[in-house]
Amino acid sequence: MCYDMSYFSSIKLISDYLQLQEENQFDFSPTYHQVAQTFAPWPVAVNEGGIKIKIFEWGLIADYMNSAEKIKQYRSSMANARSEKMLDDPKSVWHRIRQQRCLVFCNGFFEHRDMGAKKKQPYFIRMKDEALCCMAGLYNYAPVPDPTTGELIGSFSILTRTANTMMQKIHNGGENSGRMPLLLNRELAQRWLEKDMSDQGLRNICDYAMPIENMIAWPVNSIRKRKEDNEEVIKPINLLFDEIRGEEKKVK
Repeated sequence: MCYDMSYFSSIKLISDYLQLQEENQFDFSPTYHQVAQTFAPWPVAVNEGGIKIKIFEWGLIADYMNSAEKIKQYRSSMANARSEKMLDDPKSVWHRIRQQRCLVFCNGFFEHRDMGAKKKQPYFIRMKDEALCCMAGLYNYAPVPDPTTGELIGSFSILTRTANTMMQKIHNGGENSGRMPLLLNRELAQRWLEKDMSDQGLRNICDYAMPIENMIAWPVNSIRKRKEDNEEVIKPINLLFDEIRGEEKKVK
């Protein structure tokens, strides 16, 4: 699943990606590594009277979380959502909010590879020729106001799908192995934000698996140990033997 991401570019990069003319007036602190369960503020794009960039919190607050106690109890499991549940489980919250779609942007994300002997190697994954990864997401506004600000918090979850062959080799352990974020190309990103899309239209997009030739991954040092939030977090380990492509090369 996707529980660790980076966004260290300017928000203008998203505006350019979506070809938006509007200036976005908000602050976002760049981060090289953010964990989902911190409910971090994150840049997303939504279609609310036109496509807009907003800062929502990572970790969906669903409509049934109508008290602070329920939010605390259930929210930590809401960072990701299986696209299959959105499509095929009418009783799920994901199916109910399938028309509340957003795009989630990052420079890259992290996943752990099971190396055996209780060792897991983190990888940083990004697009090969794009500065941004664009992920399909669902969003919701909290049913109860924030006790501090009185606002209804906007929050989101990242949709996941069956992994492509590259991500199957990286995300090869744990109960959610063989999954990856639903990564979109530019054309599908625009379509994802179309209003009132049919379920078949949603299914067509969810069937898209990002080609491995469009992605690149490299091993990094542990992301579970406390460290400075800087570029060292995504720095490749000295020699990359890429079993994903069967190549060995010096990392530049």
